[in-house]
Amino acid sequence: MSMTLLLTGGTIDKHYHELTGELSFKDTHIEAMLQQARCQLDLSVQPVLLKDSLDMNDIDRQKVLTACQNCSDQQIVITHGTDTMVETARVLAQNIQTKTIVLFGAMIPYTLKHSDSLFNFGTAIAAVQCLETGVYISMNGQLFTWDQVRKNRKLGQFESTL
Repeated sequence: MSMTLLLTGGTIDKHYHELTGELSFKDTHIEAMLQQARCQLDLSVQPVLLKDSLDMNDIDRQKVLTACQNCSDQQIVITHGTDTMVETARVLAQNIQTKTIVLFGAMIPYTLKHSDSLFNFGTAIAAVQCLETGVYISMNGQLFTWDQVRKNRKLGQFESTL
């Protein structure tokens, strides 16, 4: 069975500039992550955006939705910034009922030491293969349905709203 990985950016794909101390986008790290994880899945990688989720707007969310709707695979994993991941998940859930979609991100960029990106990526890839149809968020080793999760900014983690 094949799956699609849609790329939208977020902290996971940010690059650290040593001279300025800033984080910005240059390109994606997903290919390196797939190699490091020794991923053997039939996985199609499709760039959609490369943005900080705080900068995402309704047009960007429509692009993500359209990419999901046009995807022939029933299993979709989406990289996404953590700040507005729930908002994008809501748009997807309200418009797609026939696919399994898992969004994930990272609190620390892939290229920095102690990043949570590879762990969150692996969890999302495994989860999408086991879950029922629906839209989910995978963060911190946990799975949440899109409508029962929030980001706790003080703790820097996702938690259930139940």
